[in-house]
Amino acid sequence: MALLEVDNLRVEFPTRRGTLVAVDDVSFAIDEGEVLGVVGESGAGKSLTGTAIIGLLEPPGRVAGGEIRLEGKRIDKLPPDQMRRIRGAKIGAIFQDPLTSLNPLYRIGTQIVETVLTHTDLTPTKARMRALELLKEVGIPAAEHRIDHYPHQLSGGMRQRVVIALALCANPRLIIADEPTTALDVSIQAQILALLRRLGRDHGTAVMLVTHDMGVIAETAHRVAVMYAGRIAEIGAVRQVVGRPRHPYTVGLMGSIPAVGRDQERLTQIDGAMPRLTDIPRGCAFNPRCPHAFDRCFADRPDPIAMADGKVACWRFDQAEAAAEVGHA
Repeated sequence: MALLEVDNLRVEFPTRRGTLVAVDDVSFAIDEGEVLGVVGESGAGKSLTGTAIIGLLEPPGRVAGGEIRLEGKRIDKLPPDQMRRIRGAKIGAIFQDPLTSLNPLYRIGTQIVETVLTHTDLTPTKARMRALELLKEVGIPAAEHRIDHYPHQLSGGMRQRVVIALALCANPRLIIADEPTTALDVSIQAQILALLRRLGRDHGTAVMLVTHDMGVIAETAHRVAVMYAGRIAEIGAVRQVVGRPRHPYTVGLMGSIPAVGRDQERLTQIDGAMPRLTDIPRGCAFNPRCPHAFDRCFADRPDPIAMADGKVACWRFDQAEAAAEVGHA
């Protein structure tokens, strides 16, 4: 059984002009110790998917359909007080800007100790020892000294490490990391990504890594889900999706990334822009930008089709082709 199972998730935003569907029929699973990368352009629905899992959707946003199960138990219908106990204890969160996750008025040690005391039975003295251990584990130099610093006294990379320490306080089973390296320079990015990989390897923690950077995904994740206009366009092993992408959108994403050692005069460009939630086209949402679109793409919306090592939501891969590929594998 997978650690996290998301089945047919639907997130809606009721408005005066009607209901906007931001996440539409999204399904995936994450195993223990696995890093699942979720990638796509801004507005694809990747961050909202993570927010729905941890139960932090801002009203009027709501989970309007589907199921979210953690360790086999459904969590999407839990009352707020029960979900609050799961958040932090079993699910940790790392957000893009560490300054929004840290209270500028309190020392970082105080904030970590408070979180430890909330989710464990440790005494205040042992909670401070635990906070110090966490700061050392995430690579804070001179942790004994910095534990009494305020957030503004730390660099961006160190603040992000503190946020990761906060997420690890109660040894959660799952971590939702939403663009955890976007505001950091490249060398610090590499250290944070190495830390996330080590969590899965050493602690069996499952990680949902939300990002728009395919380079981050290729280096860190085991599998990747490519989202477009609130749906999963393609999901599979990183080697497959990066090396042999199937969905035309994924092909465009991969072609837009410069590669060392590849002689290429011009990178691939995906013409147009992602549709607004108020203007999702009929059929496949990617059809206005797709170079391979044909009649069926403008009439029917494709569901993800199972392939040998993943799924792809594209009419170019009909059931007969998918079955042949699975049989060949």
